[in-house]
Amino acid sequence: MDAFLTPEFWLAVGQIVMIDILLGGDNAVVIALACRNLPPEFRRRGILWGTAGAIALRVVLIFFAMSLLALPYLKLVGAALLLWIGVKLLMPDDDNHDNIQASDKLLGAIKTIIVADFVMSVDNVIGIAGAAQGSGHEGHQMPLVIFGLLVSIPIIVWGSTLVLKLMDRFPLIITAGGMLLGWIAGTLAISDPALQPYALDTDVNRYGAGIAGALLVYGLGTLLARKQR
Repeated sequence: MDAFLTPEFWLAVGQIVMIDILLGGDNAVVIALACRNLPPEFRRRGILWGTAGAIALRVVLIFFAMSLLALPYLKLVGAALLLWIGVKLLMPDDDNHDNIQASDKLLGAIKTIIVADFVMSVDNVIGIAGAAQGSGHEGHQMPLVIFGLLVSIPIIVWGSTLVLKLMDRFPLIITAGGMLLGWIAGTLAISDPALQPYALDTDVNRYGAGIAGALLVYGLGTLLARKQR
């Protein structure tokens, strides 16, 4: 019990919460994009369940963070997934939902949130795990991580709700959110261990890959949306 009263423990808690708040901006956009086509009465449920699933998955991912990041091609696969999710989120919702139950759409939104958060969290969990290591007590690192993530849940939920309201008023935010996923995909791909021999992971290339990813999502999403209409 004394370990929970040390300054190192609470400093680590603060660091974890701050890391997750800073990274929660991306998560809030993804959650809001995934839930925007749900009926109003299902939106809050989608946000809550999607956030809970994403946070639980992040806790599990922390166990394997270091080994996962060392696997070649994993980030490239993750980047491709994020690009596809970004394109899908830019496409208009099919108006013919006579044969689709609201619960089915809710489940689909939750799946999208969890998959996107899984890909985006590969790098993020390293910072959280690093902060936990500074707690001064090895046996309490995982409880510390879980506690820090739980504290951040209300902030992510509130952020998602706010973004959803803004999307209803300003549809352009949906396009910006999809392009944000493309940016993250580009910067994720360029840092894949398989590309290390080519020394591509520089600041200039990272920005270039992020811009290319954002433009790819915008271009492909716009093209497919026009065809769908």
